[in-house]
Amino acid sequence: ICFPERVRASEITLPPEWDDDERMNFMFSDFNENRDVNTTDWDSKMDFWTALILKGCRDRGTVCVSLQELNKTFRRKEKSPLGLATVIRSMARCGKIQRESEFAANVDCGWLSWGVGLLLVKPLKWTFSTLLGSSQVPLEESFVVIELVKEKAAELLKVYRGSEFASRSILSFQELCTLSSDVCADESTLCMALLQLQRDKQVTVSLHDGEKIVKFCQPGQAQVSLVSDVDMGIYQLQRSEKLLEERVEKLGLEADKCREEARVLLREGKKSQALRCLRGRKRVEKRADGLFAKLESIRGILDRIAQSQTDKTVIQAYQAGVSALRLSLKDVTVERAESLVDQIQELCDTQDEVNQTISSGVNGADADIDELEEELKCLLEESKPDSVSGLPEVPTKGLRPSGEPGLPGTDLLSSLPEELNKLTLTDSGGHFQISLSLSLSLSLSPLSLSLSLSLSLSLSQFHVALLA
Repeated sequence: ICFPERVRASEITLPPEWDDDERMNFMFSDFNENRDVNTTDWDSKMDFWTALILKGCRDRGTVCVSLQELNKTFRRKEKSPLGLATVIRSMARCGKIQRESEFAANVDCGWLSWGVGLLLVKPLKWTFSTLLGSSQVPLEESFVVIELVKEKAAELLKVYRGSEFASRSILSFQELCTLSSDVCADESTLCMALLQLQRDKQVTVSLHDGEKIVKFCQPGQAQVSLVSDVDMGIYQLQRSEKLLEERVEKLGLEADKCREEARVLLREGKKSQALRCLRGRKRVEKRADGLFAKLESIRGILDRIAQSQTDKTVIQAYQAGVSALRLSLKDVTVERAESLVDQIQELCDTQDEVNQTISSGVNGADADIDELEEELKCLLEESKPDSVSGLPEVPTKGLRPSGEPGLPGTDLLSSLPEELNKLTLTDSGGHFQISLSLSLSLSLSPLSLSLSLSLSLSLSQFHVALLA
């Protein structure tokens, strides 16, 4: 398995003050034995190296550190920091790092028998309290950075669920190494991430027939279950399917190669050799057809297993639904339901009667209101004043604008012929009575006035000649 090369120490991004000699001389000096002498300087130096160790691990893509590696990584002008051992003890005391052996032992003792490449799970030679009390930290002792291993575990789980293997619950360790080559810098980092996932109950690792396999927790499960015989049977079928697919593909390429060779030999005039190539191609195709038939059988079995698992899930859901329904209908009977329905109907009838009673009362009140309104209308009609008789009618012609004379002389003269036609002649004992009624409309701003003028002329001893 090929993992990416580790990032070199020279490629780690160092802080800006790394080039400040005065500042670095202080940081590279050893810690005081008593922190209380100068807590500010002590804490400042501790925070600087703690943050730089975490950043260096992230840049390298690893989750483990050792004192020997840190001395080499942070070497400056042929000098190594003198207080890194104190930093490691402080980080261990705070729970930020943990010895690799202890980290593995706290998860599962089965991991101790792995013997995986770069992962060297050493026996517990000394307890953690010895580490905290000792002034010496072994140079080669490997420590796991808890924060970083949790991040790697989450990344590994995300890569698995987004890959083509997500539908398979079991993967071989070799397949997982290939899948995680872009996430884990080396095999040790992968093992630490798997240890963290196993601690979180997201994976379980076991050894079958000398092969390490990893089972992942599937969506919808709270934690991963142990590897069962059914899981191993499915895993063997999936491996057989993959192997047959590779062989069928290889035979297909071989058949194409035989066909191409036969074509070349035929062009060269070597008919007998071309014929042998074609016979070889037929044999290869026959073998490929047989393997393909077996492959289809395995695929059919896997489909049936998947269908059976789906059916099992559905049956479990049905069973849970029946149990819940039975529990919810525990105190429900037909007689009780009929009694409740009768009570509801009785209450509804009572409510209808109440509503009808209320509605009838409201109608009577409306009738009283109608009578009162009729009486009020009569009173209003009686209180109207009598109309004044004898007054002239209101003129229907529009009033003249303000400022114009009400009735110019020319208008009066021009209207006389029409008024003369309205003359009435009466005989009164030798006298003639002529009555002329003139109606004048005067517009005096801001008041408008209408006048009715009656003119009576008595003509005595005059000869009146009327012309038609």
